[in-house]
Amino acid sequence: MANININLNPVEMMIYYWETIGDRCKVSDKYIISLAEDENMKDLYDEELTKDSFRKVLSAICNRELVNNPTKKESRFWSLNMWMLEDLDNMRKMVTAVKTLNLDHLKDKVNKDLTLVFVPASTEESLVSGDKLLVNFFKISIDPFNEDNVKFAGEDLKKYLEEKLLAI
Repeated sequence: MANININLNPVEMMIYYWETIGDRCKVSDKYIISLAEDENMKDLYDEELTKDSFRKVLSAICNRELVNNPTKKESRFWSLNMWMLEDLDNMRKMVTAVKTLNLDHLKDKVNKDLTLVFVPASTEESLVSGDKLLVNFFKISIDPFNEDNVKFAGEDLKKYLEEKLLAI
């Protein structure tokens, strides 16, 4: 029987970032750099959103600044992080949804060990890297009238993840 491991490290690191900035405190550049250099983030980088531009956007937010001459992905990443800061309660509900996610029903359906990683991406819904599915945390939405109704890019979260994981 194969395992599906859920890796929340990038989201956990971002929770600290969002909560700290939300409390009007500073996050050290060293912390932001460690987040940008996290192993799970590397697959997100391309010519529009690099490790350095990821760091630049988070530093700008920390310093309450706009990003100078941003690419489309940098601008989107800035906006998504600002959305988390403007509605920390919603962010916490999104976090709860991924922390309580149970995919044990898929173990008999997958042929190999897989890892599901929630990451703070810009425009991508999800990416596959080897036996790893990277899912954009920002694409999660919680129904304000029914918090058990969790969507991902407009589709039921569990259904979306099941389709993607079984396709790997």
